[in-house]
Amino acid sequence: MRRRSLLLSVPAGLVTLAGCGDDDGKSDTAESSKSPSPSAPASVPPPKIVDGPLPAITAGTKFGEKPTVAKGSGEPSKDLAVRTVIAGNGKTVAENDYIQANYLGQVWATAKVFDNSYDRGTPLVIQLAQGGIIDGWRYGLVGKKAGSRVQMAVPPTWGYGSQGNAQAGIKGTDTLVFVVDIEDTFNSKSSAKGKNVPQKDAALPTVGTNTDGQAPKITVPKKDAPSKLVANYVIEGDGDEVKADSSVLVQYEGVLWDSGKEFDSTYKRGQLTSFSLQQVVKGWAQGLTGKKVGSRVLIVIPPDLGYGDNPPANSGIKKDSTLVFSVDILAKM
Repeated sequence: MRRRSLLLSVPAGLVTLAGCGDDDGKSDTAESSKSPSPSAPASVPPPKIVDGPLPAITAGTKFGEKPTVAKGSGEPSKDLAVRTVIAGNGKTVAENDYIQANYLGQVWATAKVFDNSYDRGTPLVIQLAQGGIIDGWRYGLVGKKAGSRVQMAVPPTWGYGSQGNAQAGIKGTDTLVFVVDIEDTFNSKSSAKGKNVPQKDAALPTVGTNTDGQAPKITVPKKDAPSKLVANYVIEGDGDEVKADSSVLVQYEGVLWDSGKEFDSTYKRGQLTSFSLQQVVKGWAQGLTGKKVGSRVLIVIPPDLGYGDNPPANSGIKKDSTLVFSVDILAKM
């Protein structure tokens, strides 16, 4: 089972394809469910950002290497200390972006490591949004570039507050030290990246290959819908393969086979979606399993692998509808 990061101020949402709609209050296709977890109060003021003090990184000094960090010397700053140890030249991180990063966290006073992704072998993918992650990360990483290593010392005010985090052994008075290797950043304009794959089957929909962050055009042929699942590359990326139990970060557009009418779109909402393949309709789970990160995939879902005779209320989807999706797999979480 994938271990959940201790950085979350609330647990990651369990996203399902249980409903769909638009921004007028109807339920979304990718609707998240969250429950509270110990975190700093949401109303804390923005921190003053200073450049130290910060303990030395004594080993693992290259980007992507698991660092060893010395114990803090003396009293830590009451402000948020942030230093770019290695400057990258990738995309700039903005608030509300999703970042993909490896990290290590330890307690200033003891150098006790309470969490790290390097040993898990899987980088964290998380949104820098209020209420979704501790505020030290949200304020400390915005403006940094992908490819950067950033070190931070986070006081309790912008960490876990006076209650601390018992699960991690963090007291309410502990300042936390993080080393973060930012691998990539994603936002509502992110797209697949890879090689275009010819779309030669005239009996199947065609999907646009634009990668400008705009929704690709889906053209459905005036033919009978296939009775079996279709999951074909439109753009083939070169990232890791998605597994049946993976969680993914995606852009997608969904239309109905019968009419070509759009019924759900992350592009329209201006917000990426993340979910576990164990929490979605069978057509999505089967269609994305084995596909590579960075890809755009055409998925045609027959009713028995979609919503069948029980479509979501107010979705615009009729019973026994065949659904057509273009899905950009941006990251594996």
